Amino acid sequence: MDTSLVSRDSEIMSGALCFTGTRVPVKNLFDYLEGASSLEEFLEDFPSITREQAVAVLEAAREGLAADAPVA
Repeated sequence: MDTSLVSRDSEIMSGALCFTGTRVPVKNLFDYLEGASSLEEFLEDFPSITREQAVAVLEAAREGLAADAPVA
């Protein structure tokens, strides 16, 4: 995943993958969406994350899944 989007530092949030420049774990975004919360709710609860950052992470995850999917 693009390091301008996410970073990992053992000194920040116990090394969890976070949005770059924040202490917000990327997992929180997926947890919100999995729990039926909207992207808007996530952005309201984590104002340090922009819509562009969140969408870019979701797009990168989607591209990673597509790239790793076996061809039938």
